[in-house]
Amino acid sequence: MTQHEHAAAFLALIDEARSRVKEISIPEYGERLMRGERHVLIDAREDHEWAGGRLPGALHLGRGIIERDIESFFADRSTPIVCYCGGGYRSVLVCDSLQKMGYTNTVSLAGGYRGWQDAGLPVETDER
Repeated sequence: MTQHEHAAAFLALIDEARSRVKEISIPEYGERLMRGERHVLIDAREDHEWAGGRLPGALHLGRGIIERDIESFFADRSTPIVCYCGGGYRSVLVCDSLQKMGYTNTVSLAGGYRGWQDAGLPVETDER
């Protein structure tokens, strides 16, 4: 199995969660930015993925810790939150978990970081 191929059980889990989670496309996200909509952008990837680059303005709360730490960052459960990961799968799971925790305004960015890069959009890195 290559890096971007996923096991059938994982895909079934994603499809089940996706039935409860709103997703937006990268162009839709761009439109939100152009309208000046206020939101929090959360990168749910692993530390090493974050270190390699991220969407501009993102906050890093990886999939392994977000449920534990989200309330210390955003106690208001109506905070608009856009989550992304590498390809748009883990972010669906993150949004599903946040919704179960009472967060009412979460969306997953379909395509994730790879889709963002493929569209030629700018990324932030730690390199100066």
